[in-house]
Amino acid sequence: MSVVVEEAQTARIDRLNIRLQALNLFLVGFLVLFLELACIRWLAAYVVFLQFFTNVVLIASFLGMSCGCLAARQPRDWLGYFPYIALGTVVAALAMRVAFRFWSGLSIDVGGQVSPQEVFFGTEYRSPDVAQFVVPIEAVVAAFFVLVALMFVGLGQVLGRAFESYPNRVMGYTLNIGGSLAGIVGFSAISFIQAPPVVWFFISCAGIAYLLYQTGSLVPFRGLALVALVLGLSVPPDWFFPTTDTRWSPYYMVNHDTEARFITVNTISHQKMVPFASAGSSYSLVHLLQQHSGGPPFRDVLIIGAGSGNDVAHALRFGASQIDAVEIDPVIQDIGRHYHPDHPYQDPRVIPHLDDGRHFLRTTDRKFDLVIYALVDSLILHSSYANIRLESYLFTQQAFDDVKRVLKPDGTFVMYNQFRQGWIVERIAAMAERTFGCLPTVLSLPYEESLKTSSPAGFAMIIAGCNSRIGDAFVRHKNFWLDTVPVRNLDVDGFTLSLVSWGWEWCTCFCLRDGLRSMAVCFFLVQPSCCWKPGLWFRWLFCSAAPGW
Repeated sequence: MSVVVEEAQTARIDRLNIRLQALNLFLVGFLVLFLELACIRWLAAYVVFLQFFTNVVLIASFLGMSCGCLAARQPRDWLGYFPYIALGTVVAALAMRVAFRFWSGLSIDVGGQVSPQEVFFGTEYRSPDVAQFVVPIEAVVAAFFVLVALMFVGLGQVLGRAFESYPNRVMGYTLNIGGSLAGIVGFSAISFIQAPPVVWFFISCAGIAYLLYQTGSLVPFRGLALVALVLGLSVPPDWFFPTTDTRWSPYYMVNHDTEARFITVNTISHQKMVPFASAGSSYSLVHLLQQHSGGPPFRDVLIIGAGSGNDVAHALRFGASQIDAVEIDPVIQDIGRHYHPDHPYQDPRVIPHLDDGRHFLRTTDRKFDLVIYALVDSLILHSSYANIRLESYLFTQQAFDDVKRVLKPDGTFVMYNQFRQGWIVERIAAMAERTFGCLPTVLSLPYEESLKTSSPAGFAMIIAGCNSRIGDAFVRHKNFWLDTVPVRNLDVDGFTLSLVSWGWEWCTCFCLRDGLRSMAVCFFLVQPSCCWKPGLWFRWLFCSAAPGW
């Protein structure tokens, strides 16, 4: 009788153990994917410029998990190191961010951005030539690659032991894949509701603590490390920077300086809300050129990358009847709704769209007088599996074809940005010419002696489409004046304003040449001799007639 009882107890223990391993297969699958996505999001926000290389975090997490599976039969408990490694990784990331913020002599060199073939927007603000201490991005990536990989070794070891103990391999893989899918869906859901990092890591640490508790490895020091990790992430940055409001969109960490009206994403300066009464004349430029070249106001306007609303505010001032303002980030759009000094989103003529720009272009049935690509630089990868950013899909031949489809016959397509490199301006202008069959107008700010393919470029505006009104106006008048204060431009025709009458000094102009093009726009910055009315001056020339061409 005792033998039968012992066999029954053994069978019961085996069933319980099998159920426990089944739970572990699902739980570890959940934690690996959930924690991997949490690390990608959080490290991209706090480790300077890592948002351009988040696929490194993906590779490191799967490498660590694979090494852990190989260590399944080793007696060393790698999961027990997780609390200390995770806490150390967070401390290292925060220390790096603090050092970069407060030590102006520190520079992170990303691929040599002096004359790069691949541009990482925002990485060029600190020049390695004048920095006291330069750290190559490869060293930063390598350090966090190792830390992230070590974090996932313990989970991989638990996964390997669960697979060895579970009798049905097919069901085991099914449970593990189901847990992985649940981790992806779960993290996507909490990102959608804009939950902060403390929620992400509380869920991850709770799962790790349960696995440690199963094996009796949840000793006080490990528990304290997990608690310290969660409590540290729960401290709002507002405590240290009272004027800064920090929120987490589905794409990145958004810092909004409520006093300066400045928006920073993942430690990189992104945009600033400026009132029409005092600054932001570049947003008015295309409207002024249209007005003073004899064209009617742009009535139906589409703005891709409307952001916090600067372009919307200026389009409203120049008589737009309806503006479709497309913005992909809900947090930035919400900031514009509530904090822009001109309140453009409250105007009934504005229809906000929370959508991807390319998707909106492909699905809308409306026709527009003006389509604007407004500073479309997302500063983040579209996927952790490739080095492609969200805006990359907007600067393609297919996207330009979609723009052409939604434009009215005499419509205008405008793109502007800090394009950083001359070859980017040249490539976009060439693609616009192929799409519309007409030479685009290119304006650049500030003045440069020349804009070469391999040279850095500042702010550039590309005006495309076959409405030649603006180009013809430059041919007739040669020059265009733009005041840096938008309201001063309302009663002044920039084409007919005389330099002599306003006391301006003449400066040399230059041509932007693109391949075999016969003409382009020349522009230059002039300084007032009386120093009371700063502005920008543009000039159109036939480059084929320029000396030395």
